[in-house]
Amino acid sequence: MKVTIIPEKCIACGLCQTYSAVFDYDDEGIVKFTNSQNLSQEVPETPETLMAVKSCPTKALNL
Repeated sequence: MKVTIIPEKCIACGLCQTYSAVFDYDDEGIVKFTNSQNLSQEVPETPETLMAVKSCPTKALNL
């Protein structure tokens, strides 16, 4: 599935990384993909990744 990150919306709450190892944070605490600087990428469709995207309180992650 394709996930898009909107860094301007991220409040660095930590939920996405808690739910899925697909996500990490930059030096300022803003969400990014673990192994990429891209803002949009194909990731495995797992329950953990879906939960991470759906749990984002600011909708900084989109399917």
